[in-house]
Amino acid sequence: MKLAKLQKTKPTIRFSSKLIRSKPNEKTGSWTLTLPKRASAKLPSRGITMVEGTINGFPFRAALEPNRKGSHCLMVNKTMRDGAGADGMDTVTVELTRTAEEPDIRVPMDLRRALAAAPRAQAGWEDITPMARRDWIFSICSAKQSETRRRRIEKGRRAAFGRGALPPYGGARLRLLATPQCRQ
Repeated sequence: MKLAKLQKTKPTIRFSSKLIRSKPNEKTGSWTLTLPKRASAKLPSRGITMVEGTINGFPFRAALEPNRKGSHCLMVNKTMRDGAGADGMDTVTVELTRTAEEPDIRVPMDLRRALAAAPRAQAGWEDITPMARRDWIFSICSAKQSETRRRRIEKGRRAAFGRGALPPYGGARLRLLATPQCRQ
């Protein structure tokens, strides 16, 4: 008789928290939910972590972002608020489970072209860790001017994305996936 394999169940993190408008600007519509430190401590990473779960029973899938205070924040959009039947300053019940896979970050087209033109740089790019690749992409996408972006790509290409080739990011790493330059 063959024994059935036990499936590993992912731990579910349960807590209650208040919805808070992240900025006083009424036009933004941005609401955040801060995880209690005890809930955040159960996550495997202090960085961006992909989760799925429910807010007041409404299902969602999103990225938790570190808040530099030893915890994580969840951006709660209008669809999530409406589905949860929650408004500003309401306390909501949240259940989270970390998803198995982290999101792949799309390599911008100009960086792809630079890598394709330099086989050594391409080999170096494939050799660095996924987190280092993510940092380089964030660095490149955070450039406000095309000349800065071009210089950062060139710096990475010259360094062949090898060890010690640190990205020159300027602190604006967390919300860059939404920038138009990074959607290419």
